[in-house]
Amino acid sequence: MEGTNPVNKKLTAALSGGAVLVLALSGCSSDDSNEKLDAWAKQVCDAVQPQAKKIEAANAAIQQQTSDNSTPEDVQKTDAQAFQDMSDAYKAIGDAVEKAGAPDVDDGAKKQTNAVKELDGIATSYASLKTQVDKLDTKDQAKFADGLKDIATSLDKLGQSGNDALKTLEEGDVGKAMAKQATCKSASASSSSTAS
Repeated sequence: MEGTNPVNKKLTAALSGGAVLVLALSGCSSDDSNEKLDAWAKQVCDAVQPQAKKIEAANAAIQQQTSDNSTPEDVQKTDAQAFQDMSDAYKAIGDAVEKAGAPDVDDGAKKQTNAVKELDGIATSYASLKTQVDKLDTKDQAKFADGLKDIATSLDKLGQSGNDALKTLEEGDVGKAMAKQATCKSASASSSSTAS
């Protein structure tokens, strides 16, 4: 079973970087009270928390498959399910941001539209990674390892694009309002521990 393990470890590393992007919330809190913005942040954070847990569970499943005795079939099945779960989670987060409406800040509508577009794009990318994993040849160890390498490369890029989108949404007052929400704090705390 030589070959699967190091490549899948690479996959795990790429995933750990990308999957927590939605929780890269600014940790500073502010005393400026904006009830409308706080209400918006609460709605989004409450919706994000269960999805963050789903993303974390998908990460953990992939990490468990990095052991030496995992067969390509096991790796394929686990990774495909994990990518599907991540796709669903990012779609749900995008829907939550859309449903919450524009945050009560300058350019709020633009920020919201861009974040939704990015989140939906990430969901689509994970869905296509699932399709890629499903098509891998598990009978040929070398080909399978090469296929996983390509997927790990795609994951690296995916993590970066998602980070950029959400950074813009979470700039300034929006980030401060989100940092005050208990659901965002707990989601962020649990994810940062898995990212290391």
